Amino acid sequence: MSVRVQTEDFDVSQEMLVLRQKNPKVGAVASFVGVVRDLNDGDEVSALTLEHYPGMTERSLEEIVSEAKSRWNIYDALIIHRVGTLLPLDQIVLVLVTSAHRGESFKACEFLMDYLKTRAPFWKKEQTSSGERWVDARTTDSVAAMRWETTDDE
Repeated sequence: MSVRVQTEDFDVSQEMLVLRQKNPKVGAVASFVGVVRDLNDGDEVSALTLEHYPGMTERSLEEIVSEAKSRWNIYDALIIHRVGTLLPLDQIVLVLVTSAHRGESFKACEFLMDYLKTRAPFWKKEQTSSGERWVDARTTDSVAAMRWETTDDE
């Protein structure tokens, strides 16, 4: 299990290779890469600044990875989340999950992303032509995350 919060960009293929090579039983890798958009809520976004509390953020992410491992039969998971100021097209987040079969990896990857979008201790501020503004979780993200509290599809 690995969690990293960093300012530097990441190489998706290299991270996937390293994770896969840890276990020859891996038959599936599910992945998600989040990217900065240049448009949000109808406004052009020129930059996105992500803030966090070092230590607390990593512990929170480690706990959610542990929860994913307890819910699904996965071998490993990796979350890399960037902080600092990012520009449109920059990568923000990488989630990788390995398992024997795709179903477990897909579910765990989606679960981890739903958590990251709604409950992870990151604060996002967009720079728009109208000025800076803080970004809240979307209602659709919160609804998506709620299904993990009530679903039997685990």
